[in-house]
Order: sequence, then C-alpha cells, then structure tokens
Amino acid sequence: MFDTVIVATDGSQSVERAVEVALDLAARFDAEVHALSVVDAGEVDSSPEQLRSELRTALETHAEGALSGVCELAGPGITTAVREGRPAAEICAYGREVGADLLVTGTRGRHGENRLLLGSVAERVVRTAPVPVLTVRQLPTDADGDSTGEVGQQAPA
Repeated sequence: MFDTVIVATDGSQSVERAVEVALDLAARFDAEVHALSVVDAGEVDSSPEQLRSELRTALETHAEGALSGVCELAGPGITTAVREGRPAAEICAYGREVGADLLVTGTRGRHGENRLLLGSVAERVVRTAPVPVLTVRQLPTDADGDSTGEVGQQAPA
C-alpha cells in the first residue's frame, strides 16, 4: 500500500511520536523512509542582515540534528534531506520529487503554542499535499511525564 513514506521533522518533542508512527508504518509495509527537515527561509529572511548567515548555519545544524535523531530510531537505510524554503511547500515538493505515497507530520512544531489543533505547517501540508497526509499529535502526559497511552484521552487533573 505504501512504498515511500516521508516524515517531516523539526526536531521538536511534539514530532517524536510522528516519527515513531511513520517508522512503524514503513516497517509494516516494507516501505522506503525519507526524513526531511526544512530550514524556514522566512525565519532567516526576517532576521537582521548581519545575522542571517549565522542563523542559517544554526538552523541547518539544528535540522541535521533532528535528522540524526530519526536515523538513530530508524537504523540504516533511511534517506535524509535538509531543504530551505517555506516548510509546507518544501515538504510537498519533496514528496512529489521522490514519489511519496504518504507524508507524516506532527501537528505542532517549534511554534505549536500558537495553534490549537494543527500547526500552521501541518495545516498547509494537509491542504496542498499531492498524496495522503497523516498528522500525528503528541499524546498528553501525566505529571510524571508518562503518556496516558490512548489517543484522545486527557491527562488526569
């Protein structure tokens, strides 16, 4: 059913579960896995000109670190890529380039507090992707940091 699965990551904790789900699906379907991290060109372009080079380098380093984390979970055989541009557009473009059957993304990234349900990047990917998109939300955690174990359940008050 799925031959090529792409998981988009920004290295945030909220994406960890999406990575796990993507890797599980890929294993079940014996699919090729691509991990993608996008350096947000808007973030770079909106910074002061004298800081842009340093910011770009820092964001690229962060993206490489995010991909390393995926590689640690996935093991050998995963393809990784860092792109620069508008994240949703780059995710969709990469999906077309590699002939993806499924895009997997978390619902909230580094700026997740600004959105209630879907992060702005996830929302745009869902609306514009050329293939099915699986959005995976982070499970709520209890006071000890353990997940409640069920999707949709609220953590105890």
